[in-house]
Amino acid sequence: MTDAPRLPASFPVNRMTSSFAELSATIRDTGLMRRAYGFYAGFGAALALALGGLVTGFVLLGDSWFQLLIAAGLGIVLTQVAFLGHEASHRTVLASGPANDRLGRLLSTVIVGISHQWWMTKHTRHHGNPNRVGKDPDIERDTISFLEDDAARARGPLRWLTQRQGWLFFPLLTLEGLNLHYRSIASLVTGGTRRQRWIELPSIALHFGLYLVPVFLFLPLGMAFAFVGVQMAVFGVYMGASFAPNHKGMAIVGRDERLDFLSKQVLTSRNIRGGWAMSILMGGLNFQIEHHLFPSMARPHLARAREIVREHCATLGIPYTETSLLESYGIVIAYLNRVGLAARDPFDCPERVAMGR
Repeated sequence: MTDAPRLPASFPVNRMTSSFAELSATIRDTGLMRRAYGFYAGFGAALALALGGLVTGFVLLGDSWFQLLIAAGLGIVLTQVAFLGHEASHRTVLASGPANDRLGRLLSTVIVGISHQWWMTKHTRHHGNPNRVGKDPDIERDTISFLEDDAARARGPLRWLTQRQGWLFFPLLTLEGLNLHYRSIASLVTGGTRRQRWIELPSIALHFGLYLVPVFLFLPLGMAFAFVGVQMAVFGVYMGASFAPNHKGMAIVGRDERLDFLSKQVLTSRNIRGGWAMSILMGGLNFQIEHHLFPSMARPHLARAREIVREHCATLGIPYTETSLLESYGIVIAYLNRVGLAARDPFDCPERVAMGR
């Protein structure tokens, strides 16, 4: 078992199921499932201008260490493009499913360099069973352990890291960009269909060709490597820092626990306060509860949906979690450190391990 918040006593599943149907009807009747073409057209144009500005800056700066500022800007813009690709993958942006899929593949695979198919498969599993042991890929054992049982199995250098994984979480995110690219390619090579490999591997190769060739062609070798390192680090930290607050440190659902859809999505998700500025910064992921309940809802409507969902949960007595961004990071770090204690040697002092000494 993990040291995550415990699930409250089981709610009557039939009652909650019918209650979600009522909530869903209210959301539809309020018009919150309508498309937001104007927002996405404007936002897409802004990202295109930002990307064009970075390319122009790269050309004008030439052989200068100020190029590292361009690299950092590129990491930020590519993360924002990934957010838009995430929304297209949920069929939020355009009217038809195939059109959204094509847009998502263009944004995620060609521009960002991540396999659309790998992301879709992984993310669909996560949405179906957030924080459920054995079913949510986002809590599966990796460099970071999210469950005590996984932490206890850590050996060698990984054991040392696991004991301190909360404090090391954000530094490790500097490598997350490389990890996402690696897993995308590896998943296509080992598990993708022939059609997926033919479509996405050339698209990822095109991304890196358009990106790496100019960098290594026009910059000195050391500066080129520094450029790529900064861009990947910013991209990884920004992506990880935007997705981590959503579920980490929230209730863990056991393999055999039975929860209705409404309770499952609300109890395992956390919202982040901050209004429209936070919505832009986090790509709408700050409204994680509403996003999980209504995945195809356009970003501009999530704030209004939050008011309805929060009132509905209060009526039913379902805990609705919302924190500031900094508070959420504190919760995540503390949770990861608590889980990491399972990797300690039985003769270690828990306090010393917790403090990373």
